[in-house]
Amino acid sequence: MAEIKIAAETRTEFGKGAARRIRRTDKVPAVLYGQGNDPLHVTLPGHDLMLALKNSNALLSITLGKDKHLAIPKQVQRDPLKGFIEHADLLIVKKGERVTVDVGIHLEGEAKSDALVVLENSSVALEVEATHIPEWVTVSVEDLEAGSQILASDLPLPDGSVLAVEDELLIVNITHAPTAAEVEAELEDAEAEAGIERDDSDDDAAAETADPAAADPSGDSESE
Repeated sequence: MAEIKIAAETRTEFGKGAARRIRRTDKVPAVLYGQGNDPLHVTLPGHDLMLALKNSNALLSITLGKDKHLAIPKQVQRDPLKGFIEHADLLIVKKGERVTVDVGIHLEGEAKSDALVVLENSSVALEVEATHIPEWVTVSVEDLEAGSQILASDLPLPDGSVLAVEDELLIVNITHAPTAAEVEAELEDAEAEAGIERDDSDDDAAAETADPAAADPSGDSESE
C-alpha cells in the first residue's frame, strides 16, 4: 500500500472547547503514539485525513516540522450523524515491523442459482508487515453449492500475511436460497409472533376482481 502524505501541526490546546475550535477550522485533533516515545498531540487537515482514511488500514506519512513518521489508524472517532472525523489515534510504525490489523473480505464470482451467500465475517485479523498491509482479502464463491463453507484457513492470504484468528473461524456460509413459499411462511410466523392478524378479505377481493366470472354473477364475462 502506497504511503499517503499528510502535514501535521503541533497541538497546544486541549479539552472539548479546544477540540471544537480545531474542528471549526476543518482540522482534526489527533494523537501519534508508539515506538516507546511520548505521545505527540497534533492537528491534521480534515479533508485530507477523510480521503486518506477511506481505507481503514491506510499507511500515513505524517510530516511534523522536520520530522516524519509512518503511522496507521488505530482508533477513529466519527460524528454519529454527519460522519466527519472528530478525533484520530495513530500508531507509529517502522518499515519491517509486523502489526495485527483487520482486513476486509471481498467476495467475487457467483454461487449456484439456488444458493444464498452469507458473509459471516466481513473482515479477518492478519499479522502483516506494517508497510505492506493488503487492502482486502479476495474470496471466490464461483459455482459454490448450498452447504459449502469457507473458513479462515481456506482464505488465499496475500504474500507475507499470517492469520491472527482461529483457523475454524467461519468467513462465508453458503446456504439454501429460500423459495417464495418459504419466505411467505416465515413472514406469517413473524407476524403471528408479533400478534399481527392478517386480513384476508383484501386478498379475496383481489382474487375475485381478477376472475371475470367471479365479478359477473351471471357467469357471462362478455357484454351483451
